[in-house]
Amino acid sequence: MRHLRYVALAAALTAAILFPFYSGLYLRQVAIIILIYMGLALSWDMLLRSGQLSFGISGFFGLGAYAAVLLQLNTGTPPLVTILFGGVVAFVVAFLLGIAVLRLRGMYFAIVTLALSTIFMVVAKNLPSLTGGVAGKMLPSVVFGGDSVKTYWLALGVALLTVLASELFQRTRVFYALTSIRDNELVAKSSGVDVFRYLVLAFAVTSALQGLIGGTYAQIYGFVAPEETFSFTFLLLPMAMALLGGVYSTEGPVLGALLLGALGEYLKLHLPYGHRLVYGVIVVIVMLGMPRGIVGAVRTLAWRVGRKGGGR
Repeated sequence: MRHLRYVALAAALTAAILFPFYSGLYLRQVAIIILIYMGLALSWDMLLRSGQLSFGISGFFGLGAYAAVLLQLNTGTPPLVTILFGGVVAFVVAFLLGIAVLRLRGMYFAIVTLALSTIFMVVAKNLPSLTGGVAGKMLPSVVFGGDSVKTYWLALGVALLTVLASELFQRTRVFYALTSIRDNELVAKSSGVDVFRYLVLAFAVTSALQGLIGGTYAQIYGFVAPEETFSFTFLLLPMAMALLGGVYSTEGPVLGALLLGALGEYLKLHLPYGHRLVYGVIVVIVMLGMPRGIVGAVRTLAWRVGRKGGGR
């Protein structure tokens, strides 16, 4: 069974790498957007595994985007280096803020992270000499000169990096620490888990990934502006994707991003002003019927079938 999984993963990875050679420009652009949202969905889920609900995705995404663009405009740094810089800036800011805000739990932490996104946007609007204010900043050229094949591979590489980080969270002692914190923080503390350290680590790493993705997005599309870059779309849609696919896993957000991303593009063509409403309806239906998402429902079904088979 494990060998079949590895073969399937290898086939999927090969198909993803070769995708630009059997697709047109439109499909490549759609795939790039889906990969961007996939990375954000995974990073949100990684922190959720600790039991901490964050609404700060768009904030750190925008922070990384601005950091990448401003570094290139002011110093002429190569685009790929500025993308890494966006991740580093998000990591440092999240680490410093995490020392303060991770004293909070539950809805208080969620509200603070939502406020941080708004604060970042307001600061960007009110520093026109640095950030361009409401109008934002535009790069003289986009990464790879706009070559859709190379930009797709860039987005794919960042998405795969996020998948790798998610798998490391799942397969190392971090997994057991975060799971124990989510299940019962007092028990985790009494078992010797340094709760605060692991929460700060998870918050900083996931924010760094969001900043890296933001820098990638900015370099691909060549501009940043407060309302667009810190848009709540970069919060709500990744959350919907993770919830649809199934939380607390790598497979769930990936599956949710592929399904909701493809469905969203279809709805934009046929229902241009109502596709977001459909997103909401789908998430409500899934949460009512499959609270652990598609992956969770499939695993539950497989367990029940296996249990019945074993009982015969």
